[in-house]
Amino acid sequence: MNKEDLKKRLKELAVRTAKLCIKLQSNTINKVYIGQIVRSSSSSAANYRAACRGKSKADFINKLKIVEEELDETMFFYEMLAEFNAGYKDELRGLYKEADELLSIIFSSINTANKNRVVENPKSKI
Repeated sequence: MNKEDLKKRLKELAVRTAKLCIKLQSNTINKVYIGQIVRSSSSSAANYRAACRGKSKADFINKLKIVEEELDETMFFYEMLAEFNAGYKDELRGLYKEADELLSIIFSSINTANKNRVVENPKSKI
């Protein structure tokens, strides 16, 4: 998968997440979780775009780690929303699965970038 495909998938996850959130009932619990999940899912996409413009390998890796954290947080909030919105569990499950796939790709990218960094500069500290 190339970086443009990954940018597109991350943005689409954020859009699909926001569209689902629009459909959810407005209550105290959902309001908090919706705010969090909209921020974390869109942050994943925004930080990946920033990573692609990284100034160095270290900057690239650091930004990918932020993407990793934000995707993991997004997945947590899918779980929480599913607990309080039983009628949307299937849709949330689909979003969770996509986020998990993206997380695996990002994790693999971090590992590859770290390995390449060590090969290019064996004395670098990771």
